[in-house]
Amino acid sequence: MDFGFPFCHGGDTLDPEFGKGHSCSEFTPPAVKLGAHVAVLGMRLYTGSMFPAEYRNNIFIAEHGSWNRSKKVGYRVVRVVTNPDGSNARQEVFAEDWLQPDRDQWGRPADILPLPDGSPFLSTLLISDDFAGAVYRVTYSVP
Repeated sequence: MDFGFPFCHGGDTLDPEFGKGHSCSEFTPPAVKLGAHVAVLGMRLYTGSMFPAEYRNNIFIAEHGSWNRSKKVGYRVVRVVTNPDGSNARQEVFAEDWLQPDRDQWGRPADILPLPDGSPFLSTLLISDDFAGAVYRVTYSVP
């Protein structure tokens, strides 16, 4: 699905050039809006069993972040949570602090990779960072 692109942006904003002769109501709206300039570079549907059950079938999104705004946004990893039928979509912050308040960023998430269940690094989610040149390994263990 194109959710209206290039005629509509964000489900409800008609493009001034390409949207002529269209209405955003013609298109299926996105289930959740991430906001302008967060620059989604990578996302993955998590289907594993490494993390708690409520994480299963969530979408993990690496928000690379803006660079050309006076107040930067993004620079975090969110997960999109929905009901089993896809309704009531919402996003929750999964990992953040690559962008400190009133300071420059020290990293920018670029992609997400859940390792397959049964890998040597069981319960692992990899997050790549193209600013710091790093790959972070996020693990989960029962306390």
